[in-house]
Amino acid sequence: MATSAAPTYLTPEEYITLERKAIPDAETVRSEYVRGKIIAMSGASRAHNLITVNISAMLHVSLKGQRCETYANEMRVSTPSTSSYFYPDVVVVCEEPRFEDDVFDILLNPIILVEVLSPSTEAYDRGEKFMHYRELPSLQEYILVAQDKICVERFSRQENNWILTDFQNIEEHLPLISVQCELPLREIYDRVTFPE
Repeated sequence: MATSAAPTYLTPEEYITLERKAIPDAETVRSEYVRGKIIAMSGASRAHNLITVNISAMLHVSLKGQRCETYANEMRVSTPSTSSYFYPDVVVVCEEPRFEDDVFDILLNPIILVEVLSPSTEAYDRGEKFMHYRELPSLQEYILVAQDKICVERFSRQENNWILTDFQNIEEHLPLISVQCELPLREIYDRVTFPE
């Protein structure tokens, strides 16, 4: 999702209160929170939405019967060590989900996070956001998906290192080792058209 920085600084508690009040209001823009700074999120493109729904739907079906849950767009993830909050495009948690409080809208232990890239967020998703995500001990795989071409990147945690594997052929499958399933790129990009 596209982001734009706003020069507003709040405490984590002020941010959460503001976000929770905004949820019922369809006209309010969601925002992420990075060390006191509010980052407003703008709407997503058709391709972004299709890719997000495709991945979420495949994961939901593939993980049925396992102790895993899949969320799309609206589940906030906290990185407590950096006092930051994010809205990944797709989140997978396995075993017992742990939440920040009894409202159950801030997840602490995702195993997989997926971000669909756009021109305005690509550097942020690859850089600062990934730096925060790496602080989550539960996180095993971070997936970046291009929306303007066939390109899926999987960062897998191996001890203290993150190993990159990329997939650029529509006939390939994205293996998600942490949950023992594969997602066909053809299905990830179903109904997505690319610029000439």
